[in-house]
This record gives sequence, C-alpha cells and structure tokens, in this order.
Amino acid sequence: MENFREKTVLITGAAGGLGRAIALAFGEAGADVSLADVNEEGLHETAALVSGRKATARVSVVDLSSRQACFNLVKETVDHFGALDVLCNVAGILGPGHTTEISESVWNKIVAVNLSAPFWLIQASLPHLLERNGNVVNIASSGAFIGEAYVVPYTATKAGVVQMTRSLAMEYIKKPVRINAVAPGPMATSMIDNVQFPEGVDMELIQRYMGIRPAADPAQVADLVLYLASDRAANIHGACLVSDGGHSVC
Repeated sequence: MENFREKTVLITGAAGGLGRAIALAFGEAGADVSLADVNEEGLHETAALVSGRKATARVSVVDLSSRQACFNLVKETVDHFGALDVLCNVAGILGPGHTTEISESVWNKIVAVNLSAPFWLIQASLPHLLERNGNVVNIASSGAFIGEAYVVPYTATKAGVVQMTRSLAMEYIKKPVRINAVAPGPMATSMIDNVQFPEGVDMELIQRYMGIRPAADPAQVADLVLYLASDRAANIHGACLVSDGGHSVC
C-alpha cells in the first residue's frame, strides 16, 4: 500500500463520487487531506469517513469558478497543514444539452470549473509543490479522446485538461514537480446516475459512448490516482493514464 504519512493532499470535488473515493484512498494511506466542494453536506460526510480512518481532514465549502477562490483555498490549506504535497483536481460538471441551446452562462460555468479552476489551483500550488517535490494529478476523461454528442462543453474542457497537463509538464520538466492526469470512463457516480439529457436527443448517439463494460467503481480509479501521486510513479511526468474499461477504443 502507498504511504502518504506526513503528506498533505488537496482534493477538489470531494463531496462524493470519485473525489470522495480519492479522499478515502489518501486517508487510508495516512495523508492529511484538504477537501473542497460546493456541496457542504456531502463534504462533511466525506470528512467523517476520512477521519474514521484516523487521518486528518479539513473541509472548505467553496465555489472554484473564480481565480481568487482557488488561491484562497490553496493558502488556507497551507496555513492549516503547513505544506502541500499533492493537488488532485477532481471537481467537474457535465451540463448536457443541445449545442444550439447551450447558454453563455452554462458554457462559462463549465469552462470555469472544469478547466480554469485546475489551472488557477496549479498556479497557486506550484511554489509549495516545488518546495516538497510534490505533484499534480488532474482528472480528465475518456471523453477527451472521442466524440460525445450533447456534452460538447464538457468534452472540450476535458481535452483542454489533457493538453494543459502536457504543456505544464514540459514547462516544468527541469523542476522537482510532476504533473499528470487520469482519464476515467463511465463510473458509478451520482454525476452519471443523475444526468438528465434534454428532450429530442438521439439516444443511439448517446449509447455509442456509454461503454460496453459495466461502469467502474470510483475506488478503482482512485487507486490509480494514488499510485500516480506516489513515489513509485516517480518516472511518470506529463502522462494521461486512461482507466475506462476500453471505452475510448470502441
């Protein structure tokens, strides 16, 4: 099992789904975890579960759609724990809809949470991560590599996360920090369970990207994130590891 004792990990989107699974995995490995989400109830539930594993958890109920909020979150994390070793950018929103009906506000919100927030959080975290030989794990999606109807803003931002990861890795290739991404496919989370497509969609097109194998347990993806953030993955930098049950090859 990975050992993250005396390490601090900041995880966004931690109120449920993959974010919660990642928080539990790091907590089990001994890390102090800073948990962020807009969902206060879910966030405190995650913190209670992490604390049950004898790890220390701090919660921040925060909307990450502004640069200042991202910088405040990093500062509060470092002020509380004294350091930052791993940043996990997990928070994301789907926002399905017909392309011709997507409003400016919906587009801007998806871009702000899925793409801008990870960038601002990385920008704020880098000085601390460089001090600790730390690393970043961004959550992309298999949708970054294939066409998916009715979720154009989501897949566009996730493709952006992949390229952002690669470009940042190149910029910091001579520095003591690693920057990588994980691209999950369909997972058994509330994002998938509660997704509502608008009227008039072609369900045949949606079925083409729902995957053939069963949706993954978020814990399976969390294990990959934990490995990627660990010293065992010290030679992995600028990678996007796909964990999608073959979703992106169909």
